[in-house]
Amino acid sequence: MTQDDKTRIQVDIYNQTYTIVGNEREAHVRLVCGLVDQKMRELKNNNESLDTSRLAVLTAVNVMNDYLKLQEDYAKLQRMVEEKEDK
Repeated sequence: MTQDDKTRIQVDIYNQTYTIVGNEREAHVRLVCGLVDQKMRELKNNNESLDTSRLAVLTAVNVMNDYLKLQEDYAKLQRMVEEKEDK
């Protein structure tokens, strides 16, 4: 896929406009960006003193933590399924 074939979508995240370029469907990109915006606002509400840069890093850390927990849960479920299949 060439650069010209990629989708360009303008989104707003925490009062900033970004152009996202990629292969994902527009609805998916908007969902992801909306969740990032929501997480940033949630964290800001819990800590009003955070500047935007620190807020962005804290958001990334929180999202990655959630992602790693989901990966661990998925791996556990896979092992359980494999164990059941072996019986």
